[in-house]
Amino acid sequence: MKKFLLVLLVVFAGVTLQAQEKKSKNAKHDVEVKGNCDQCKHRIEKAAYTVKGVKSAEWHEDDQTLHLIIDENKCTTEQVREAVAKSGHDTDKVKATDDAYNKLHSCCQYKRS
Repeated sequence: MKKFLLVLLVVFAGVTLQAQEKKSKNAKHDVEVKGNCDQCKHRIEKAAYTVKGVKSAEWHEDDQTLHLIIDENKCTTEQVREAVAKSGHDTDKVKATDDAYNKLHSCCQYKRS
């Protein structure tokens, strides 16, 4: 019985280790971020770079997308979304607070849904 339990434990540990998702050091992600102008671009990218593990952040006004390259061992896209939302810009999953949005310059206040 002890041998059976030992074998079962070893098999279970092996399956658990294989099931873990391997994280990439150069993972590419796209995040939808609302904005209007070059000031927004600068603010959004600056907010993204405050998150440790962000290697590249480039926001495009035409498609309202923040293109990221991150080290998934150091950060997540959720952390980037939260940092951008704190700067006043809504993302696809995290909305900026009304206070943060109202602090944006008038040309940067986009239409909120």
